[in-house]
Amino acid sequence: MPRRPVTALSRSQARRVALAAQGFRDPRHTVATMRTFTRTLARTAVLQIDSVNVLQRAHFMPLFSRMGPYDTELLRRASERPPRRVVEYWAHVAAFMPVELWPHMRHRMQAYRVEGHEWVGLPERRELVASLLAEIAERGASTARELDDGLPRSREHWGWNWSETKRVLEYLFLAGELAVAGRTPQFERRYDLPERVLPRGLLDAPVPSVEEASRELLRRAAVAHGVGTAHDLRDYFRMRPELARPALATLVADGELLPVRVEGWDRPAYLHREARLPRSVDARALLSPFDPVVWERARTERLFDFRYRIEIYVPAPKRVHGYYVLPFLLGDRVVGRVDLRADRRTRTLHVLGSFAEPGAPSGTAVELAEELRALAGWLDLDATVVRRHGDLAPALELAVTAQDG
Repeated sequence: MPRRPVTALSRSQARRVALAAQGFRDPRHTVATMRTFTRTLARTAVLQIDSVNVLQRAHFMPLFSRMGPYDTELLRRASERPPRRVVEYWAHVAAFMPVELWPHMRHRMQAYRVEGHEWVGLPERRELVASLLAEIAERGASTARELDDGLPRSREHWGWNWSETKRVLEYLFLAGELAVAGRTPQFERRYDLPERVLPRGLLDAPVPSVEEASRELLRRAAVAHGVGTAHDLRDYFRMRPELARPALATLVADGELLPVRVEGWDRPAYLHREARLPRSVDARALLSPFDPVVWERARTERLFDFRYRIEIYVPAPKRVHGYYVLPFLLGDRVVGRVDLRADRRTRTLHVLGSFAEPGAPSGTAVELAEELRALAGWLDLDATVVRRHGDLAPALELAVTAQDG
């Protein structure tokens, strides 16, 4: 950071701050280790979870974008084996977060516990809550399917079914009465008692006040973003405005956040005092639709002049770019996007569409082909096939073919 106080940033400077904060200037190790994973998690703060698996599960992708090809067992070890480094909770949305944030989510858990939920609003549902907790205490980590098959209950009397069991388990998860011990190969949560998932010392630690927890969450958001508006920072952990506002004011008063103006932004921004402002960022990465760099679409547009919308839920004939489209980051700019699908049966990475952004450099196709080759290798795919859809497709097809030659 410059020695003199920063009061204004150009859009380019803001991009470099944001990308450095997210770890895109960290050196990639030849072989990623748990230390590499821990460093990367410190940059992203959370890893959003999503069930779509046409390419790779969402929580694995931000690690690849920053660390390069890595053994996905690193994340499984970190989330499923002692000493656990991450745990699932509704942090951004469903996400892996560092285990030490569990106490800072207690106020959210308490709100669910006290206010209840429509899923457990009737007396019979409270009996189901007690029954599920007792069953898990006895049998250990279990999926909703296993519990639904095993619970001795009368369907005729209460009409319980799998979906109702799942709803109550999700309520208990939100309320902190259950934690997630891991996932099955079918991506089902395995619920267990928190004391069998989290370190005892963490569960026995003093519970931060709502104000303390809010400041810590906003602080971590600011570290992860580097620079952002009040809304950007609040959105990172999906904080309520009435909790984020006083936390922001305190962090500004304490000098942790520095008010700045960013070129082209119509709202005040806040720069974390330890954020780096590098002269350049030499990144090359495919970004998941759920990557922190792009998950807040308005911020993405402000930073990169890149309009991005996920089209998974758009009917196929109305899609502009495709079903599962990943932005391509080159240097400090988003220069293109590709619609990707992994066919594991034929071990092929399909590029269903490829599109260049205005002003993309001439070497975009070659750089993208290199990144696709790394992605295919990481996913254990043998071939990359480029469909001629999109203005970048002809050049990308040539670049991929040249690699094979």
